Amino acid sequence: MGRDKALLPWPPNSGGTFLSETILALNPLNDMVIVVAGKNLPEVAAVAYANGAVVVENPAPERGQFSSLRIGLQEVLNRGRDAAMITLVDRPPVANFTLERLRNAFEMAAKNGKWAVVPESGGKHGHPYLVGREMIEAFLRAPDDSTAREVEHRNQQHIEYVPVADPFVTLNVDTPEQYAALIGASR
Repeated sequence: MGRDKALLPWPPNSGGTFLSETILALNPLNDMVIVVAGKNLPEVAAVAYANGAVVVENPAPERGQFSSLRIGLQEVLNRGRDAAMITLVDRPPVANFTLERLRNAFEMAAKNGKWAVVPESGGKHGHPYLVGREMIEAFLRAPDDSTAREVEHRNQQHIEYVPVADPFVTLNVDTPEQYAALIGASR
């Protein structure tokens, strides 16, 4: 992308960013929002704190996205919580009705012994996904060189996939062209 994707303007001409809008979307449905930052800590922290989030630092972001996930999940446990709503911040947030649907599905799934719920749109799995303590511990116990997808696949019998009509759950913004297309489509 050539710049920090979490800080890309969103919605267009609003003064918000992918990160700030995601925090604002998650706040009403969560006790707290935890943002994991790496080398971008000063810039991310300013946006996160201004929007009511907690920030933790990944001291070795070069170890990859899975290391940031694990740092965030350990902070969830450190703060006395046993469930988390996990999302990436390099995309716009999903709609509020999607977040509510996922949270309600998680509450029902947990009663039926499931460890997580994952949204599905167009045959693809996406974000945010919700995990209980068992899945958090599976992520934390996994080898350092694992990926979230590998851990998910090893524990698939404990996951409920929830169909949603929200294309943002599977949206990925990795290039300036993808971002420009997103901006064009939002007008």
